[in-house]
Formats: sequence, C-alpha cells, structure tokens
Amino acid sequence: MLSLLLPAMLAVQAMALMEVYVPEMPVVALHGGDVTLNCSFSVATPFNLSDLTVFWQLTDTKRSVHGYREGHDQLVDQAESFANRTSLFPAQLGLGNTSLLLSRVVVADEGSYTCFVRVQDYGSAALLLQVAASYSKPVVTLEPESNLRPGDAVALTCVAYGGYPQADVIWQDGGGRNLTDNITTSLVANEKGLFSMTSVLTVVLEPNSTYSCRLINPLLGEEGYASVTITGQNIAFPPVALWVTIGLAVCLLVLLIALAAVCRRKIKESCEEARREAEEAKMLEEEESKTAMTLLKS
Repeated sequence: MLSLLLPAMLAVQAMALMEVYVPEMPVVALHGGDVTLNCSFSVATPFNLSDLTVFWQLTDTKRSVHGYREGHDQLVDQAESFANRTSLFPAQLGLGNTSLLLSRVVVADEGSYTCFVRVQDYGSAALLLQVAASYSKPVVTLEPESNLRPGDAVALTCVAYGGYPQADVIWQDGGGRNLTDNITTSLVANEKGLFSMTSVLTVVLEPNSTYSCRLINPLLGEEGYASVTITGQNIAFPPVALWVTIGLAVCLLVLLIALAAVCRRKIKESCEEARREAEEAKMLEEEESKTAMTLLKS
C-alpha cells in the first residue's frame, strides 16, 4: 500500500516542500547494538497524527524499511531483513520527531537511508549509516620460530579478528621507523560480514630487534597493539660457523697433544743424554783414579 502511496507523495513535491532534517555526518552504529536514525520536520500549523505519513526506505535499492500512516505502523511492504527490528517514537511524532530506531545492527544494514514525511506538505532527506565492530587484540608471530640466523628473511604476521571496517595497519621497528611499505594485508569476512585481518611483514633478521604492529579502526578510533622482540638468545649460531669452530677446536686439541708428546720425548731424550754423560764422567774419573794409584805404587 505504501508502495502505491510513495509516487503520489513524489507527485506533490513540486507543489510544496517541507523542511526535513537529518544528520549531515554519517551515523556510526556498533555491530549487534541499536542505533537511532534521527529525522525531524517542522510545520507552520498543528496537525493530527492521522494526517501524518512517514516512510523510511533504503536510498539505493528503494526497499521499504518502515512505514507509518493514519496513526499506525504500516509494515506490509517492509523488507524481510528489517522485520521486528524497526520502530518509531510514537510519543514524539506530534512534536515532529520521525526518527527510526534500528535494533540489532548488522553489517548488511550499512548504507543510505531516506526519510520521507508528509502532513499537508511533503519533504525528504537522506542520511548515511556506517557499521563498526571492534577488533580483537592483535597477535604477532614469526616464521620460522627456530634455527634463526642473522641475515635470514623472517615473516612477521599480525592477526586480529571480528572487526569492521578494514583497519589501518602500521608496522614499526624498535626505533619507530615505519615499515608499512613492506607489508601485505589480507581480509576474510565471516558469515556476519566481520573481518579477520592478517598483515605480513618480511624483514632481514638482526639480533635484539623489536617489531610492533598497530591496528586502527577508522570509525571507532580504537587502536590495538602487539610487538615481538627477537633477542640474541633466540638466534641459533650459524651451522657453518659452528662446524668450523668445532673443527678448529679439534685441530687445536690434536696440536696440543702432539706438542705435548714431542716435548715429553725431547725431555726424556735430554734426561737420558744427561744421565749417560754423568755415567761416562764417573767412569772416566774412576779410571783416572786407578791410573793414579798404579803410578804411586810403582
């Protein structure tokens, strides 16, 4: 019935227009919550509610959101997605308040809404509804997590869930340098239209480095923060250098053992030579003593 009434309302637009007021700025609603789409009008003379017609519809698709005529809600043509979720403020209608209360907001509700009002004159105005949802606290992980070596390329992944709309992602290092140019970000929507965001930053690994990820919801102004610090203890000693060190240590040990063996042999030979020299000297002394005795006796 309202669908038949609307063309008639439009037909009188050229005859007389009334002022209808809606917010100029977009209306932001939280996913799952309720939101009021403000709309009001002014007339020069008092009127009866039976003379008031209010019609809310989606601006782009022309689908009916809520209707009111002859003192009652008219919901026959209401789009199924809005069933049991819309209401006016009956006590405020006589004061020119034709605002719409939309309950249990979902992502699909986002868009432009037009408020049509007619008493004796006719007027309309459109407003924009935006939907927002908070993201979970982001979490940063790195891949690979082990066997890391200085100079390796490491992928740092920042993940957050259940938010809307797409968040702005900012990566920084420990010195505050912006690394956002080196990232790739992907979005996956669930059955409710809420996003899971994954942002990947690839860096060349340095010991004792900190990397942080910030997610900013542009509608709510909320920020989520997470960071990861890669310390020297987390970085494995390079395998090649390790084997070289082990090889050098083994060679040094063998060299020390060989040197000790040579020194021991040299010392032993020196001791034996000294002992032989001492024995020879003793024998020579004994012979000289015997020769001297023989000469004395003769």
